[in-house]
Amino acid sequence: MRVAVTGAGGRLGQALLSAFQAAPFVEEALAWDLPEHDLDDPASAERLVSAALPQVVVHAAAWTDVDACARDPELAMRRNGLATGEMARACAGRRIALLAISTNEVFDGSRTDGRPYLPGDPPGPPNPYGRAKLAGEIEARNAYGIGAKDVAWTAPLALVRTSWLFGPPRLDFPRKILAAARAVAVEGGTLELVADEVGCPTYAPDLAAALVGLLETAARRGPGALAGIHHVVNAGYASRAEWAREVLHLAGLDVPTRDVALSDWPRPSTPPRWGVLAATPLPGGPLRDWRAALDEYLAACTETQE
Repeated sequence: MRVAVTGAGGRLGQALLSAFQAAPFVEEALAWDLPEHDLDDPASAERLVSAALPQVVVHAAAWTDVDACARDPELAMRRNGLATGEMARACAGRRIALLAISTNEVFDGSRTDGRPYLPGDPPGPPNPYGRAKLAGEIEARNAYGIGAKDVAWTAPLALVRTSWLFGPPRLDFPRKILAAARAVAVEGGTLELVADEVGCPTYAPDLAAALVGLLETAARRGPGALAGIHHVVNAGYASRAEWAREVLHLAGLDVPTRDVALSDWPRPSTPPRWGVLAATPLPGGPLRDWRAALDEYLAACTETQE
Protein backbone atom coordinates (compact mmCIF):
# COMPACT_ATOMS: atom_id res chain seq x y z
CA MET A 1 0.00 0.00 0.00
CA ARG A 2 1.21 3.50 -0.88
CA VAL A 3 0.05 6.05 1.66
CA ALA A 4 0.30 9.84 1.61
CA VAL A 5 0.26 11.92 4.79
CA THR A 6 -0.66 15.61 4.68
CA GLY A 7 0.67 17.87 7.40
CA ALA A 8 3.68 15.56 7.54
CA GLY A 9 5.73 18.00 9.61
CA GLY A 10 3.13 18.33 12.36
CA ARG A 11 2.59 16.43 15.60
CA LEU A 12 0.37 13.72 14.16
CA GLY A 13 2.03 13.76 10.75
CA GLN A 14 5.44 12.92 12.18
CA ALA A 15 3.98 10.21 14.38
CA LEU A 16 2.21 8.70 11.37
CA LEU A 17 5.31 8.66 9.21
CA SER A 18 7.26 6.96 12.00
CA ALA A 19 4.50 4.35 12.46
CA PHE A 20 4.25 3.69 8.72
CA GLN A 21 7.98 3.00 8.53
CA ALA A 22 7.44 0.03 10.85
CA ALA A 23 4.27 -1.21 9.10
CA PRO A 24 5.01 -4.17 6.78
CA PHE A 25 1.94 -3.56 4.62
CA VAL A 26 3.12 -0.04 3.69
CA GLU A 27 5.32 -0.02 0.61
CA GLU A 28 5.83 3.74 0.62
CA ALA A 29 4.71 6.64 2.82
CA LEU A 30 4.64 9.99 1.04
CA ALA A 31 5.20 13.07 3.20
CA TRP A 32 3.10 16.00 1.97
CA ASP A 33 3.64 19.38 3.59
CA LEU A 34 4.46 22.98 2.76
CA PRO A 35 5.31 24.24 0.25
CA GLU A 36 4.05 21.41 -2.00
CA HIS A 37 0.82 20.97 -0.06
CA ASP A 38 -0.61 24.36 0.82
CA LEU A 39 -4.01 24.59 2.50
CA ASP A 40 -4.36 28.09 1.08
CA ASP A 41 -3.94 26.87 -2.51
CA PRO A 42 -7.20 25.43 -3.95
CA ALA A 43 -5.27 23.51 -6.62
CA SER A 44 -2.73 21.95 -4.27
CA ALA A 45 -4.63 18.74 -3.47
CA GLU A 46 -5.55 17.93 -7.06
CA ARG A 47 -1.98 18.53 -8.21
CA LEU A 48 -0.44 16.20 -5.62
CA VAL A 49 -3.02 13.42 -5.82
CA SER A 50 -3.02 13.28 -9.63
CA ALA A 51 0.77 13.09 -9.75
CA ALA A 52 1.34 10.51 -7.00
CA LEU A 53 -1.85 8.39 -7.09
CA PRO A 54 -1.49 6.85 -3.62
CA GLN A 55 -3.97 4.22 -2.49
CA VAL A 56 -4.79 6.08 0.72
CA VAL A 57 -4.42 9.69 1.85
CA VAL A 58 -4.34 10.51 5.56
CA HIS A 59 -5.35 14.15 5.75
CA ALA A 60 -3.79 15.37 8.99
CA ALA A 61 -3.00 18.89 7.79
CA ALA A 62 -5.01 21.57 9.59
CA TRP A 63 -4.85 25.00 11.15
CA THR A 64 -5.09 23.95 14.80
CA ASP A 65 -4.53 27.32 16.49
CA VAL A 66 -8.10 27.62 17.75
CA ASP A 67 -7.70 31.19 18.99
CA ALA A 68 -6.24 32.29 15.67
CA CYS A 69 -9.16 30.55 13.96
CA ALA A 70 -11.54 32.61 16.09
CA ARG A 71 -9.77 35.81 15.09
CA ASP A 72 -9.95 34.91 11.38
CA PRO A 73 -12.95 32.59 10.77
CA GLU A 74 -12.73 32.99 7.01
CA LEU A 75 -9.15 31.71 6.93
CA ALA A 76 -10.11 28.92 9.33
CA MET A 77 -12.83 27.83 6.91
CA ARG A 78 -10.39 27.99 4.02
CA ARG A 79 -7.79 25.81 5.72
CA ASN A 80 -9.93 23.40 7.73
CA GLY A 81 -13.11 23.23 5.67
CA LEU A 82 -12.59 24.00 1.99
CA ALA A 83 -9.12 22.45 1.81
CA THR A 84 -10.50 19.18 3.21
CA GLY A 85 -13.18 19.23 0.54
CA GLU A 86 -10.58 19.75 -2.17
CA MET A 87 -8.54 16.81 -0.92
CA ALA A 88 -11.67 14.67 -0.70
CA ARG A 89 -12.76 15.46 -4.24
CA ALA A 90 -9.27 14.79 -5.61
CA CYS A 91 -9.32 11.38 -3.90
CA ALA A 92 -12.96 10.41 -4.47
CA GLY A 93 -12.72 11.09 -8.20
CA ARG A 94 -10.02 8.41 -8.41
CA ARG A 95 -11.51 6.01 -5.83
CA ILE A 96 -8.61 6.71 -3.51
CA ALA A 97 -9.38 6.08 0.15
CA LEU A 98 -9.30 9.10 2.44
CA LEU A 99 -8.83 9.21 6.20
CA ALA A 100 -9.53 12.77 7.38
CA ILE A 101 -8.70 13.92 10.91
CA SER A 102 -11.36 15.90 12.76
CA THR A 103 -11.95 17.06 16.31
CA ASN A 104 -14.11 16.85 19.42
CA GLU A 105 -14.81 20.55 18.91
CA VAL A 106 -17.52 19.70 16.39
CA PHE A 107 -19.65 19.21 19.55
CA ASP A 108 -20.85 22.15 21.62
CA GLY A 109 -19.82 20.63 24.96
CA SER A 110 -23.03 21.65 26.75
CA ARG A 111 -23.91 18.09 27.77
CA THR A 112 -24.37 17.72 31.54
CA ASP A 113 -25.38 14.05 31.75
CA GLY A 114 -21.79 12.79 31.96
CA ARG A 115 -22.07 10.74 28.77
CA PRO A 116 -19.33 10.90 26.14
CA TYR A 117 -20.23 11.94 22.61
CA LEU A 118 -20.94 9.11 20.17
CA PRO A 119 -20.10 9.34 16.45
CA GLY A 120 -23.80 9.65 15.60
CA ASP A 121 -24.59 12.42 18.07
CA PRO A 122 -25.65 15.66 16.40
CA PRO A 123 -22.77 18.15 16.12
CA GLY A 124 -22.99 21.80 17.13
CA PRO A 125 -19.60 23.49 17.01
CA PRO A 126 -19.10 26.25 19.61
CA ASN A 127 -16.34 28.12 17.77
CA PRO A 128 -14.92 28.90 14.30
CA TYR A 129 -12.37 26.10 14.52
CA GLY A 130 -15.06 23.51 15.20
CA ARG A 131 -17.35 24.95 12.53
CA ALA A 132 -14.58 24.78 9.94
CA LYS A 133 -13.67 21.21 10.88
CA LEU A 134 -17.33 20.17 10.69
CA ALA A 135 -17.54 21.85 7.28
CA GLY A 136 -14.56 19.71 6.26
CA GLU A 137 -16.39 16.58 7.38
CA ILE A 138 -19.45 17.59 5.35
CA GLU A 139 -17.34 18.44 2.30
CA ALA A 140 -15.66 15.03 2.49
CA ARG A 141 -18.97 13.18 2.82
CA ASN A 142 -20.39 15.08 -0.14
CA ALA A 143 -17.34 14.26 -2.24
CA TYR A 144 -17.87 10.54 -1.62
CA GLY A 145 -21.63 10.77 -2.15
CA ILE A 146 -22.57 10.18 1.49
CA GLY A 147 -25.81 11.82 2.59
CA ALA A 148 -26.15 13.89 5.74
CA LYS A 149 -28.41 11.29 7.37
CA ASP A 150 -26.25 8.29 6.51
CA VAL A 151 -24.85 6.93 9.77
CA ALA A 152 -22.87 4.13 8.10
CA TRP A 153 -21.45 3.96 4.60
CA THR A 154 -19.27 1.77 2.43
CA ALA A 155 -17.40 4.47 0.50
CA PRO A 156 -13.66 4.47 1.28
CA LEU A 157 -13.89 7.49 3.60
CA ALA A 158 -13.02 7.57 7.29
CA LEU A 159 -13.56 10.59 9.51
CA VAL A 160 -11.45 10.32 12.65
CA ARG A 161 -12.26 12.65 15.55
CA THR A 162 -9.76 13.02 18.33
CA SER A 163 -8.98 15.51 21.09
CA TRP A 164 -6.28 17.22 23.16
CA LEU A 165 -3.39 15.84 21.15
CA PHE A 166 0.01 15.90 22.85
CA GLY A 167 3.46 14.63 21.97
CA PRO A 168 6.52 15.77 20.02
CA PRO A 169 7.51 18.03 18.36
CA ARG A 170 7.18 21.59 19.65
CA LEU A 171 5.25 23.00 22.57
CA ASP A 172 2.14 21.14 23.73
CA PHE A 173 -0.02 21.31 26.87
CA PRO A 174 2.25 19.19 29.13
CA ARG A 175 5.30 21.20 28.13
CA LYS A 176 3.45 24.47 28.68
CA ILE A 177 2.49 23.32 32.18
CA LEU A 178 6.06 22.31 32.96
CA ALA A 179 7.37 25.68 31.77
CA ALA A 180 4.76 27.57 33.79
CA ALA A 181 5.44 25.48 36.91
CA ARG A 182 9.18 26.07 36.70
CA ALA A 183 8.56 29.80 36.36
CA VAL A 184 6.35 29.71 39.48
CA ALA A 185 9.04 27.79 41.35
CA VAL A 186 11.56 30.51 40.56
CA GLU A 187 9.41 33.63 40.71
CA GLY A 188 6.79 32.55 43.26
CA GLY A 189 3.04 32.76 42.95
CA THR A 190 0.37 30.17 42.16
CA LEU A 191 -0.24 28.12 39.03
CA GLU A 192 -3.87 28.59 37.97
CA LEU A 193 -5.52 25.58 36.32
CA VAL A 194 -8.84 25.40 34.47
CA ALA A 195 -11.10 22.91 36.25
CA ASP A 196 -14.30 23.02 34.17
CA GLU A 197 -13.02 22.09 30.70
CA VAL A 198 -13.01 18.31 30.30
CA GLY A 199 -11.69 16.17 27.47
CA CYS A 200 -9.61 13.15 26.48
CA PRO A 201 -5.84 13.74 26.41
CA THR A 202 -4.54 11.76 23.44
CA TYR A 203 -0.94 10.83 22.71
CA ALA A 204 -0.04 11.39 19.07
CA PRO A 205 2.01 8.15 18.67
CA ASP A 206 -0.90 6.14 20.14
CA LEU A 207 -3.33 7.78 17.73
CA ALA A 208 -0.95 7.12 14.86
CA ALA A 209 -0.68 3.44 15.81
CA ALA A 210 -4.47 3.16 15.87
CA LEU A 211 -4.75 4.71 12.42
CA VAL A 212 -2.12 2.32 11.09
CA GLY A 213 -4.29 -0.49 12.47
CA LEU A 214 -7.29 0.83 10.55
CA LEU A 215 -5.24 1.01 7.38
CA GLU A 216 -3.88 -2.50 7.89
CA THR A 217 -7.47 -3.74 8.07
CA ALA A 218 -8.19 -1.86 4.85
CA ALA A 219 -5.13 -3.43 3.22
CA ARG A 220 -6.50 -6.90 4.01
CA ARG A 221 -10.22 -6.37 3.47
CA GLY A 222 -10.35 -3.47 1.01
CA PRO A 223 -10.61 0.33 1.38
CA GLY A 224 -14.27 0.11 2.41
CA ALA A 225 -13.12 -1.34 5.74
CA LEU A 226 -12.06 2.20 6.68
CA ALA A 227 -15.56 3.56 6.25
CA GLY A 228 -17.36 5.55 8.89
CA ILE A 229 -16.82 7.99 11.72
CA HIS A 230 -14.30 6.91 14.32
CA HIS A 231 -13.63 8.48 17.71
CA VAL A 232 -10.01 7.67 18.53
CA VAL A 233 -8.74 8.84 21.93
CA ASN A 234 -6.73 7.45 24.79
CA ALA A 235 -8.86 5.82 27.49
CA GLY A 236 -10.17 7.98 30.31
CA TYR A 237 -10.81 11.69 30.53
CA ALA A 238 -9.77 14.63 32.69
CA SER A 239 -10.21 18.30 33.26
CA ARG A 240 -7.38 20.58 32.22
CA ALA A 241 -6.55 20.94 35.93
CA GLU A 242 -6.43 17.17 36.47
CA TRP A 243 -4.25 16.74 33.41
CA ALA A 244 -1.90 19.47 34.58
CA ARG A 245 -1.62 18.02 38.09
CA GLU A 246 -0.76 14.62 36.62
CA VAL A 247 2.00 16.31 34.61
CA LEU A 248 3.36 17.93 37.77
CA HIS A 249 3.14 14.66 39.70
CA LEU A 250 4.97 12.65 37.05
CA ALA A 251 7.61 15.37 36.69
CA GLY A 252 8.13 15.59 40.45
CA LEU A 253 7.28 19.30 40.58
CA ASP A 254 5.59 20.66 43.70
CA VAL A 255 4.23 24.17 43.20
CA PRO A 256 1.10 25.87 44.56
CA THR A 257 -1.92 25.45 42.27
CA ARG A 258 -5.43 26.87 42.25
CA ASP A 259 -8.48 25.76 40.28
CA VAL A 260 -10.15 28.46 38.18
CA ALA A 261 -13.08 28.53 35.78
CA LEU A 262 -12.78 28.60 32.01
CA SER A 263 -14.50 31.99 32.12
CA ASP A 264 -11.55 33.34 34.14
CA TRP A 265 -9.36 32.94 31.05
CA PRO A 266 -10.75 35.34 28.42
CA ARG A 267 -9.75 34.13 24.97
CA PRO A 268 -11.01 34.54 21.39
CA SER A 269 -12.17 30.92 21.11
CA THR A 270 -14.76 29.16 23.26
CA PRO A 271 -13.84 25.48 23.72
CA PRO A 272 -16.45 22.86 24.61
CA ARG A 273 -16.65 22.48 28.39
CA TRP A 274 -17.45 18.78 28.01
CA GLY A 275 -15.45 17.48 25.07
CA VAL A 276 -15.33 13.80 25.97
CA LEU A 277 -15.55 11.35 23.06
CA ALA A 278 -16.74 7.75 23.28
CA ALA A 279 -13.94 5.71 21.73
CA THR A 280 -15.10 3.49 18.89
CA PRO A 281 -13.83 -0.12 18.55
CA LEU A 282 -10.42 -0.47 16.94
CA PRO A 283 -8.77 -3.48 15.26
CA GLY A 284 -6.05 -3.54 17.92
CA GLY A 285 -8.37 -2.89 20.84
CA PRO A 286 -8.81 0.31 22.86
CA LEU A 287 -5.95 2.71 23.42
CA ARG A 288 -4.26 2.69 26.82
CA ASP A 289 -5.16 5.14 29.56
CA TRP A 290 -3.94 8.67 28.92
CA ARG A 291 -1.96 8.65 32.18
CA ALA A 292 0.19 5.74 31.01
CA ALA A 293 0.82 7.50 27.71
CA LEU A 294 1.70 10.74 29.51
CA ASP A 295 4.15 8.89 31.78
CA GLU A 296 5.93 7.44 28.73
CA TYR A 297 6.01 10.80 27.00
CA LEU A 298 7.42 12.73 29.94
CA ALA A 299 10.05 10.05 30.53
CA ALA A 300 11.10 10.40 26.90
CA CYS A 301 11.24 14.19 27.26
CA THR A 302 13.50 13.82 30.30
CA GLU A 303 15.84 11.45 28.45
CA THR A 304 16.06 13.89 25.54
CA GLN A 305 16.96 16.77 27.87
CA GLU A 306 19.64 14.68 29.53
